[in-house]
Amino acid sequence: MEKLRQTLRVRKERAILVAAVFRAPSGTDDLAELTALAESAGAVVVDIFQQKIRKINPATYIGKGKTNELADRVKRFKADVVIFNNNLSPAQIREIEEIVKVKVLDRSELILDIFATRAKTRQAKLQVELAQLEYTYPRLARMWSHLDSIAGAGGATAAGAVGGIGTRGTGEQQLEIDRRLVSKRITELKRELVNIDKRRIREINTRKGLFKICLVGYTNTGKSTLLNTLTDAGVLVEDRLFATLDTRTRKWTPRRGADVLISDTVGFVRNLPHQLIASFKATLEEAVNADLLLHIIDVASPDTLKQIESVNGVLKEIGCGKKPILEVLNKVDIVRKISNLEMLQTLFPDAICISAKTGYGLEELNEAVATRYKGTELLLRVASSQSNGKVQSFLRAHGQILNEQYQGSSVLIDAKLGRNQLPDLKRLHPETIEIIDA
Repeated sequence: MEKLRQTLRVRKERAILVAAVFRAPSGTDDLAELTALAESAGAVVVDIFQQKIRKINPATYIGKGKTNELADRVKRFKADVVIFNNNLSPAQIREIEEIVKVKVLDRSELILDIFATRAKTRQAKLQVELAQLEYTYPRLARMWSHLDSIAGAGGATAAGAVGGIGTRGTGEQQLEIDRRLVSKRITELKRELVNIDKRRIREINTRKGLFKICLVGYTNTGKSTLLNTLTDAGVLVEDRLFATLDTRTRKWTPRRGADVLISDTVGFVRNLPHQLIASFKATLEEAVNADLLLHIIDVASPDTLKQIESVNGVLKEIGCGKKPILEVLNKVDIVRKISNLEMLQTLFPDAICISAKTGYGLEELNEAVATRYKGTELLLRVASSQSNGKVQSFLRAHGQILNEQYQGSSVLIDAKLGRNQLPDLKRLHPETIEIIDA
């Protein structure tokens, strides 16, 4: 089976998809997402195989009989790879491969493969490699067939001859060598990523005092399209899962005086491998440090509620479960079931309906974000030196001046200003600030 495991890539390979569930299969919906993932990886799906199971078979997950049936399908459809929608143990992968005679991948390996093909920047490539190695490390013992002893038993043996002077000892298993090499590479990657993370943290710290917004959501819900529409960011947009992995941050002005920073993030997916969440934690720092999250929801998807649940799960895992969130219902221009849209509007009464592609609803989104940016509007009386022109300029740019009275070298200003901008006003050192009405 060694040749079967030389690569985990599935590009241009004929794939059979397998879903084992603890309930009756519900048509093709159980494999709809896996199909999209496989096609995003470049595979050609030639067959799907769904099986209800009562318990997991320790050897082959779906049972020996069904595995033999799967082997027949592999021959019939001339498949190159079998992809499970479940996460398999190394022993199960090895056993299934022995029976079906082709490469077997589980869900996590497939997602890792997609991330590997999408990574463009140095940071993304390092993060994906780290995730792959951390996934592989505990599986080395059962996934590979070359784990024979490399013994320096003596010059008379073939192994001894290969070893030569200085290598002839008690010997060690190839498994130990593999583990040591992988462990060393993991340490190197973590060290390099720490240095990149420090630079990113310094970059994030320079944005203190700025209102930060982060786009989050399931993969392929239209986050990059929305970022491009709002800011002309020029981010790659494709109708495929995980089209972009790298964070982009751009300046956005939803309303006059409301300058914010808006960032895109990697898309989420159901059962996202924990190795990826850990590796991309630095990338997801944009969400952790955001003042407001825009949760982009694809209302045209048949699995909208499951996608929302998955996104909320990942947000909770990275420590963003209690962040202020504004739900944005995207793709209303292509929604097929109005009842689904109405149901989502009932669940999220403050949600904004938009089409990032056509521009529908963006004015309402601008207004909602500007309101969140400003916070509760306050009526203020500000006393400032006439020479401190920054105070007046700030109030004109970010609020509404109602009245100005000049008294000697000072000016008394009545103005409306958002509560969130009050700290910025105080940093300009006016003489006094009095809240007249909150």
